[in-house]
Amino acid sequence: MRAGLSSLSRVKDRPEGVSEAELREALAAGWGIRPATLAYAPVGAGSYHWVADDRWFVTVDDLDHKGLLGQTRSTVFAGLWKTLKTSHELRDQAGLEFVVAPELAVDGQPVRRFNPKYALAVYPLIGGVTGEFGGELAAPARARRLDLLAALHQVRPVGPGWQVPVADPALALRGELEAALGDLGTPWAGGPFAEPARALLAGSAASIRALLADFDRLAARVSAASDLVITHGEPHPGNLLQTDHGLLLIDWDTVGLARPERDLWSVLDPGGDEARRYTEATGRSIDPAALWFYRIRWTLDDLAAFTQQLRAGHRDSDDAREAWQALAELAADAADQAGGHAPSGLPISHSWPNGSMIRPSRQPCSSATGAASIAPAARARAKLPSGSSTSSR
Repeated sequence: MRAGLSSLSRVKDRPEGVSEAELREALAAGWGIRPATLAYAPVGAGSYHWVADDRWFVTVDDLDHKGLLGQTRSTVFAGLWKTLKTSHELRDQAGLEFVVAPELAVDGQPVRRFNPKYALAVYPLIGGVTGEFGGELAAPARARRLDLLAALHQVRPVGPGWQVPVADPALALRGELEAALGDLGTPWAGGPFAEPARALLAGSAASIRALLADFDRLAARVSAASDLVITHGEPHPGNLLQTDHGLLLIDWDTVGLARPERDLWSVLDPGGDEARRYTEATGRSIDPAALWFYRIRWTLDDLAAFTQQLRAGHRDSDDAREAWQALAELAADAADQAGGHAPSGLPISHSWPNGSMIRPSRQPCSSATGAASIAPAARARAKLPSGSSTSSR
């Protein structure tokens, strides 16, 4: 697996319509794997996982809930295929040994359709320990992560085997978010968290609209850049696997061509030492406006995804409760961030990546670590519709 089970978190509901018999059949047909044991691992933030024979980590992705890769099952699967194929090229062609890529199926594919709704990928079982999204890294690990990103950003894809997707800077679910903001005067009946979500967004609408305006102001500048690099997309501690052989970077379903700031906004220290280290390694200067653009894009993407989830039909489940808590934290983040950036300077300190950060379940992501949504310890407790409350993590 991509991380030791003891390091995983975030209990997940089992995927609907997936039986163990069907999964075994798909593993045999696709990878020639006929496991004696196949244990569901109730972990992760978005994908569903099983451990096969203590050798393989099996991942099932719901194609209806990976909106950043497309809007239909076919386009989502095509996008997922490109990202996982790119991870193989980075490891095997570019020689980046820190890239954890899935095992190829017998037909050479990195991922296969499991049924119309799901996709299936298989990873090797790798012992190691991951962090959490908002956790602190020790100085050596921070330096090593920056070195990994510098190496990644200097890869130039050459040859017909490379099909690196472009990481579109636009908000994939902007239409959903704007539709929700325009429907705040009508009760939402999707499930137990629908009305609390509507009330929350009604109180945060001004901040969210202001953040959308900031996003639009910076989007033209970021979109006009031509010096794109291969980015991971989510190089937070939860996607770093510390092994006996060194630090590995996992979860490559967000890989794409973009400005380097897409990776850097969440890893640089506010003091500037890491920015200088990166520039010395790559020869690239860092644009503070692009850092801020990707920071607020993260907030808006997640707001849109969790809003969509809670407006739609849902039940009272662990997933829905986590979505509600994350939405409350994101709304507070939007209030903090709205109007908080000067175009010619660095982000204000309370919005720097070492401050408020949210880990999405948004796509849902395929993280084996299931790094939890978190917020600063001082974040207000999010009120649940039942009248109970839960502390923000």
